[in-house]
Amino acid sequence: MSPESHPPQSPSAPRIRPAGDAAIVVAFEERIAPDVLARVAALDVAVHAAAIPGVTETVPTYRSLLVLLDPLVTDADTVAAAVEALLHRGGPPAPSMPSGRRWRVPVRYGGAHGVDLDAVAARTGLGADAVRTLHAGAEYLVYMIGFAPGFAYLGGLPEALHLSRRDDPRARVPAGSVAIGSQQSAIFSVGMPSGWHLLGRTPERAFAPERGDPFLFAQGDRIRFEPIDDATFEALAARAATGEVVARLEDAA
Repeated sequence: MSPESHPPQSPSAPRIRPAGDAAIVVAFEERIAPDVLARVAALDVAVHAAAIPGVTETVPTYRSLLVLLDPLVTDADTVAAAVEALLHRGGPPAPSMPSGRRWRVPVRYGGAHGVDLDAVAARTGLGADAVRTLHAGAEYLVYMIGFAPGFAYLGGLPEALHLSRRDDPRARVPAGSVAIGSQQSAIFSVGMPSGWHLLGRTPERAFAPERGDPFLFAQGDRIRFEPIDDATFEALAARAATGEVVARLEDAA
């Protein structure tokens, strides 16, 4: 079952716990689903609006919010109490999905850029063309950015493509790789070790430190992949290398 297909459930009360002496974690539910993400996003907005003294940053994830603090200004108990008050003042913040953007991301599937496409086709009992069509035909929700700078975790992978990760992880997967693992797809922002299945590669740069905003994608964005050929990949990669954004921004969600 894909994260997008989990039906909403009666929400459980969030749990607040310390994360060292400089952060707290507000954990919602043990599910990856849009309704849980909406609760995380709503609390994130509420924490920023409250301007709690000593809070320096928040990091939203699939099902929790990390709230970082300056221990020279405040402490975890004080921040936890302030967040608890936000959760109970007039009821928890109304679930609200991040106001994301819609992207068309070019991808060269298969070949040298997607070395696992044929293996995925064999394991799923689908042809390579069917895998490509299924993957490119879905709309993905960016659940979180993390693990590496700009790495986008995507929910919405068609159930027919759900596969456990590789038994033999690769020592290095190139930046731009578009891959699947378990119930998710992902866009690799930097080169790194990985056991995900590589279906293709985008010439777009999800992480470009020289840009004013180095991270292209954000939690709540929607992404569709657009198959391209080798010549188009090379042409777009040359443009991306100059700092140009080659993914197409369509509209606000």
